Amino acid sequence: MILPVKTHSRTEMIDITDDVHAALREAGVRDGFCMVFVPHTTAAVTINENADPTVKDDMLKVINKIVPWDDGYRHLEGNSAAHIKSTLVGASELVAVAGGKLQLGTWQGLFFCEFDGPRRRKVHLHFI
Repeated sequence: MILPVKTHSRTEMIDITDDVHAALREAGVRDGFCMVFVPHTTAAVTINENADPTVKDDMLKVINKIVPWDDGYRHLEGNSAAHIKSTLVGASELVAVAGGKLQLGTWQGLFFCEFDGPRRRKVHLHFI
């Protein structure tokens, strides 16, 4: 199953938890695993707190500080920072499913991480 994601900024984190839950219900999976995979070299997916929206702002602030957009990179396309951020965060997450629900912690959510936007992206969901 493919989940489309439209981003609006160069770097942003979009909570996709509800969309993944909806896809899980649609697929009728009760127990197993949900693999969330981002097939882009300048985007990523992560699990983190989704109760307080300032957490994702703080995360992006630090990621952008650690890997600045302009730092004398050699990649001709000009988006090396986005490639580095994608590698640091990661392209996939594996989440347990029980009783038809993602087994995320109380404060956890799934976030699509855009590092070279705005763009139209895809998130692949595979239920096992």
